[in-house]
Amino acid sequence: MNMLSHDEIRKKAESWLGDEFNEETRGEVQKLLDGDEKKLVDAFYQDLEFGTGGLRGIMGAGTNRMNIYTLGMATQGLSNYIIKQTGNTGIKVAIAYDCRNNSKYFAETAASIFSANGFEVYLFEALRPTPELSYAIRHYGCQSGVVITASHNPPEYNGYKAYWNDGGQVVAPHDIAIIDEVRKITSVSQIRFEDRKNNIRMLGKETDDLFLKEVLKMSINPDIIKKYGDLGIVYTPIHGTGGQLIPPALKLFGFSNIISVPEQDVVDGNFPTVKSPNPEEPDALKMAISKAVETGAELVMASDPDADRLGIAVRSKKGEFVLLNGNQTGAILIYYILSQYKARNKYKGNEYIIKTIVTSDLFERIAEGYNVEYFNVLTGFKFFAELIRNLEGKKKYIGGGEESYGFLPGDYVRDKDAVGSCALMAEAAAWAKSNHMSVYELLIDIFVKFGFYKERLINIVRKGSEGADEIRAMMNEYRDNPPQTINNNRVIQINDYEKLISVNKVTGKSNKIELINSDVLQFFLEDGSKISVRPSGTEPKIKFYISVNTKLESTDKFEETEKILDKRISDIISDMKLA
Repeated sequence: MNMLSHDEIRKKAESWLGDEFNEETRGEVQKLLDGDEKKLVDAFYQDLEFGTGGLRGIMGAGTNRMNIYTLGMATQGLSNYIIKQTGNTGIKVAIAYDCRNNSKYFAETAASIFSANGFEVYLFEALRPTPELSYAIRHYGCQSGVVITASHNPPEYNGYKAYWNDGGQVVAPHDIAIIDEVRKITSVSQIRFEDRKNNIRMLGKETDDLFLKEVLKMSINPDIIKKYGDLGIVYTPIHGTGGQLIPPALKLFGFSNIISVPEQDVVDGNFPTVKSPNPEEPDALKMAISKAVETGAELVMASDPDADRLGIAVRSKKGEFVLLNGNQTGAILIYYILSQYKARNKYKGNEYIIKTIVTSDLFERIAEGYNVEYFNVLTGFKFFAELIRNLEGKKKYIGGGEESYGFLPGDYVRDKDAVGSCALMAEAAAWAKSNHMSVYELLIDIFVKFGFYKERLINIVRKGSEGADEIRAMMNEYRDNPPQTINNNRVIQINDYEKLISVNKVTGKSNKIELINSDVLQFFLEDGSKISVRPSGTEPKIKFYISVNTKLESTDKFEETEKILDKRISDIISDMKLA
């Protein structure tokens, strides 16, 4: 990237003082020009990049900030691309937004621009979960859609995710082509801000009901819920959109004892009760777990701000709450779906599941145990959506998930869905109870049947341009000089997803990997361990996904075996110098 000079940055900022910018923006830019030089540089040293997933950035005035002008350029570029693809008549788009500061304002701005381009716009009347946006695109026959969210980023962030007509986030060739169109918008004067109110239709309860009707179809054992519907469930939306639909979904399934965390039911983009609104973080579930201890509940659920990911806590054998990670939650859901399909004779023979390449291979073992086909895709649910679309009419998707707390229990939407996943997890808990097991005991039983898999994610943060160079150098070193052994175990296979080659180090044979390129390396060890290395696409970090496994002889050997696996993970971390 060519760095702008001090004078160029000031000139760029001064161009935002023109009449085409609103008074609030001009005032904020003038303060930057008159004040903190570092803040000025941060706001204008580059243009906020519209990537394959859309926009995400800190809110404020400036070319490197999330505001109605950077959002407007993205929306105009997307509009131009849609027109090129479909012609200029009958175009429909859907828009949803989450609880973040300015989300409603940004959504209404996007709606105005789409309507000014002659599109029919379906705008949700209030905040709604991202999966409902995916559903609305498909239900209303839209060519595209947008959700305003920055997922679990800090409060100062917001974002803009673009979807295509299948309800999935845009993938090739549309993603790169849309980026090209957005880059052609070089001035705010090219944005059509003059809305046509007659082109905007508000969506509300009628769409919620249709969506929830599809979620209800995911229920496999409604009779069991009739007996165990009073299961104590604490649920928190962590100030986000999940509060709109997850409690209604649970009630629709038949659960009656749903306990809220009132402080976190409050919609607030500042997320005042947590350090981070991320269900992967233990702190995010702390208040919900306290409520469960207080009320004697058996299950704790949380969703992130746009309600596409879920966090789960369950009682251990000692009665204390433990957090499940994304791999464990996903394995329970996969096992529940597959075992109950078999128990109820629901298989047609063409069913399949999906997982990402960095997600636990326990998913594969469960699928093999039920003779169900499985597919591995790259990280990101847009690749789930693409595969489901490609196999539509040939094979039936019945579930799948990723280690980063996302799961989709059916094909009613084409993105991860905490609404349906929470409802199905509650049903799995009721089913376990009907079999005299807790969810925790169900997980251990899965390990006994299919192997004890344990994973840990190590993030190494390297900020700034120097950090990016260091991460690149690390990947190059692993690629050019791969380890022969890790933790005194021979590396027997290396998968390089950038070169799309899998090499068997024992036989020397190599096979082509049938995916698109991605900067990921995987090392498979003789003892069954797997280490995946991947630079983050959204944060200044490199990720190491460590997975180990062994046979679990019996439930009584769980704690003893867990210590063995924990030590194996610690030894790998030590040997690779990751701590």
